[in-house]
Amino acid sequence: MLSKELSTTANLLTRKGIRPSYQRIRIMAYLNQSERHPTVEDIFAALSLEIPSLSKATVYNTLHTLIEAGLVRVLNIEHDAQRYDPILENHGHFRCERCGQIFNFDIDMGQINTAGLQGFQIEKKDVYFSGLCPECQKNN
Repeated sequence: MLSKELSTTANLLTRKGIRPSYQRIRIMAYLNQSERHPTVEDIFAALSLEIPSLSKATVYNTLHTLIEAGLVRVLNIEHDAQRYDPILENHGHFRCERCGQIFNFDIDMGQINTAGLQGFQIEKKDVYFSGLCPECQKNN
């Protein structure tokens, strides 16, 4: 029997035309619960003990399906790993250079000055800052 949260996730997948296998449901639920903007490695490590049959290929394929359905977006904040974010509304990201944690922050994308981009077709807006988070500053 699925919990209420997993049942809600299964219904969401079904509405988007995605067959709600247990693995897909758990991957989407994990993304919704995580504040870490996880990588494929993070997702696999977190769920492989619960789902021994889970493979990295399944995680990659599920993420691809979720992205195509408009349920998840890719963050290319680090050079060596893609991260995944289920929050689709416009917001910015801050990555701490010391601890690696990624934080969301509100931003009004309409207030960003795009002078100099006349004639360009903007298809995606991402705002990304890096530095030290308050906790790492305190422990410095």
